[in-house]
Amino acid sequence: MDRHAGADGHDITFRSRRWVRPEDLNANGSLFGGSLLRWIDEEAAIYAILQLGNPRAVTKFISEIDFVSSAVQGDLIEMGLRATGFGRTSLTMRAEVRNMVSRRSILAIDRIVFVSLDENGSPVPHGYSTITYDRDRLPRHPAEGSGRPAGG
Repeated sequence: MDRHAGADGHDITFRSRRWVRPEDLNANGSLFGGSLLRWIDEEAAIYAILQLGNPRAVTKFISEIDFVSSAVQGDLIEMGLRATGFGRTSLTMRAEVRNMVSRRSILAIDRIVFVSLDENGSPVPHGYSTITYDRDRLPRHPAEGSGRPAGG
């Protein structure tokens, strides 16, 4: 795990790494943006599930995507996320992708919003207002409880 100050001056933790392979390339020989966005959405979903303590967290919104530079076959890239705010039913985060070796920025997304849903697919309050770095919010099996605080 590596931390550095993101474009907004706040720490971003880089938790996930990928090796750019031939099947990830576009017709120009660089990393296909769709592959990168799929990886970011998956990483953001995992982060949201852990922060909200709910396996039914879904992507609600992704702001403009700034493709700063490209990656090519063989590059090692890393993805970083940071929670920037909690709503009643949502979590907002920022994402950055960089080249692991050169540290050159590849992509930045200022806002990704996930919403916590109940078993019927309706937004549900999650009861959190701060980031956790522990495993205390890991979703539990339904028989063990929701993972949310009492009354939340």
